[in-house]
Amino acid sequence: MKDSSFERRKKRVRFKVYGKTARPRLSVSRSNKNIYVQIIDDDKRKTLIGLSLKGIKDQVKGKTKLVAAGILGEEIALRAKKIKIKKIVFDRGGYRYLGRVKAVAEGARKGGLDF
Repeated sequence: MKDSSFERRKKRVRFKVYGKTARPRLSVSRSNKNIYVQIIDDDKRKTLIGLSLKGIKDQVKGKTKLVAAGILGEEIALRAKKIKIKKIVFDRGGYRYLGRVKAVAEGARKGGLDF
């Protein structure tokens, strides 16, 4: 069976983006209600940090999904700094770089991550 266009985009992005120990990968996944981010070390095949809107729901209560995604980006950057991660590569998955995915990236940059 042929891959969907989403799966083809995801494969294309993952072929180019690889998270090393010195520069792990920030992966974004979203659904209609939630958005999930992970910082992954592909060399060790280990998730270093994982976070979703459910984990910070007290901070995003009453906010739009777009604003909440920006807050999520800032929070993941804060937690990454605690374990001494400053540089990452951004993995947007098969999603286009706009809306909530872009808000997470901009929030992470605002929080101090370099990518």
